[in-house]
Amino acid sequence: MTNRHWDLTALLNAADPQAALAERNLWLVRLLEWLRHAPPASLAGKETRDDSTAATPQPLVRLKHLLNVLERHPEHARAFAEVIGGVWNEVDAVALFAEVGFAPRMALWHEAFHRVRRRLLPATTDTRDLAELFELLFGSAADEDWIAAIDDALLARLSLLFAATPDDGWRVEARAAITVLISQVHAAGLGSAMRVRMDPTLLQDQPFHQLPAAWAAVERALADGAAAGAPATAYLHALLDRCRAAAQTVPEHLEAHGVSVDLMFSVEQLTARLDRIDALLACLLSPQPPRELLRLVAGLVRGVHERRSLRTLFGRHYSLLARKVAERSAETGEHYITRNPGEYRDMLRRAAGGGAVIAGTTLLKFSIAWLGFTAFWGGFWAGMNYAASFVLIHLLHWTVATKQPAMTAPAMAAKLQHIDREDGVEGFVDEVTHLVRSQVAGIVGNLALAAPLVLLVQGLCWWTLGAPWVGEKEAHYVLHSLSLAGPSLLFAAFTGTLLFASSLIAGWVENGFVLHRLDSAIAWNPRIVAMLGRTRAAAWSRWWRANISGLTANISLGLMLGLVPALSSFFGLGLEVRHVTLSTGQLAAAVGALGVGVMATWAFWSCVLCIAGIGVLNVGVSFFCAFRVAMRSRGIRLADRRRVYAAIRARLRREPLSFLVPPK
Repeated sequence: MTNRHWDLTALLNAADPQAALAERNLWLVRLLEWLRHAPPASLAGKETRDDSTAATPQPLVRLKHLLNVLERHPEHARAFAEVIGGVWNEVDAVALFAEVGFAPRMALWHEAFHRVRRRLLPATTDTRDLAELFELLFGSAADEDWIAAIDDALLARLSLLFAATPDDGWRVEARAAITVLISQVHAAGLGSAMRVRMDPTLLQDQPFHQLPAAWAAVERALADGAAAGAPATAYLHALLDRCRAAAQTVPEHLEAHGVSVDLMFSVEQLTARLDRIDALLACLLSPQPPRELLRLVAGLVRGVHERRSLRTLFGRHYSLLARKVAERSAETGEHYITRNPGEYRDMLRRAAGGGAVIAGTTLLKFSIAWLGFTAFWGGFWAGMNYAASFVLIHLLHWTVATKQPAMTAPAMAAKLQHIDREDGVEGFVDEVTHLVRSQVAGIVGNLALAAPLVLLVQGLCWWTLGAPWVGEKEAHYVLHSLSLAGPSLLFAAFTGTLLFASSLIAGWVENGFVLHRLDSAIAWNPRIVAMLGRTRAAAWSRWWRANISGLTANISLGLMLGLVPALSSFFGLGLEVRHVTLSTGQLAAAVGALGVGVMATWAFWSCVLCIAGIGVLNVGVSFFCAFRVAMRSRGIRLADRRRVYAAIRARLRREPLSFLVPPK
């Protein structure tokens, strides 16, 4: 059985009921390949040119041809049936019903690595596990379609292939599979991680506890020949529905308990197992079992190919990963959106405070460069300088304008829940105008104080020391590095991705803080309470819960701004960062070193135009990335996105000033 190009004659001659199991399994695989692949030329006219079969899937045309041949040649039909019956008697079918389509471990990344391994390593027909053989038999995702297209007449004729298979042999395996699935659902539903996140009202009658006993009652009823509508069966179905409803409430409690991708993967696996139990029960209780078995097989084929696909696995969970970040950033982002003149003026004041700190950050950056560190340590201390400055701004409740978009985008996406209504779209556009105004106020406030303070320090150094803090050499380097003709705009877009990445890290860390209940641990851990006292421990708990996201975002952003250029130079990439406020401070330092006369040169104005572009790219790239993630987390459809974009453009044409200044 080494021929790679099988025709029907070869299959008929190779059907050997006495062959080893691996040989018979391989014969079955070749049979399914023959059904899927192009027929021999001698049969092409018979199978493809008949108008009555023009719309029939090609595998069904070949299957009908096979049955026609076997009905004319009983000896071949007997050999086919004996091979199939012998394989069925020697393999374990419980795994097929209870395991195909499910992960062996309730963890997303374990499953991802398992799928990679399955894609890279070849499978074998030398197996007694029907689940493994099933994946080789139905190797095409299109198999589900032609299996589902089998009509009742063809289904009745298929009994010829299964004449040597026990009529009720599948029932024993199906019952055993249900027992396995019930035990898995029972264990998963009683796990503490899932149980505490389910709706307590749906767990009052303990549906997961009752499943094993309810299934045992149904088994006894089936053994006694009870009808499908027996009370035991109806009660089991009710329990399964109750368990499914309880599992579906887990996402509703993620805000209080934190998002766990592994937990949601477990919920998905649990509900899929409940669906499989329903499908197996339908086969056992149906007055027409072959039709239900056919539906089950089609579903198993779909499960096999979904189980193989990494794209399917991560596609299902990408929105959850996005929600993990977006929801945890949304609460913080609300503080960065101004909606009235009072909040607008407050944003200007807070941004001016942030600009004052950034002025000091700019001068310290030059000081670090004077010390002549190696690339890594120079980047590390520059990152520590940025991180300390950003944390100070956060603790003083001031703001850095470029940090706003990554935090405000999730908050805005939260407003998209009602965009299916016209007033919902208009409400969201209002939020966009509030955000843009807030961003304008943040940038104006930052720059309004950062540049003058740097110039003031330069002037004081001239007056007291006879030389500026930043010398002419560094000033000329600034003019060169910020030139509009250089790569600064590309670096600004890259910096926007770092700003976005800091919000990802912040959302991830805050979610972990909530998921692992670290705020409760700080407040109630015996050692911490003994060391700090109950009142102080409670205060620390509230402080960390309120500030964990801000601290993580600021520290991670500062370190990335310092270290990423240093690390990229190790790989020869030459990446740098361009931050609008820091760049403005550097240009002000250059003016302080070279004199105000430099402001009459093209080199200066080239830097000014470049800084304007840096601000747009810092803000735009960061906001775009965060907003796309946030929309993905909400499952916003493409058509709804287009409506939103059109409404924003209409508002921009109708009321352009509303994006710059608040209404009176």
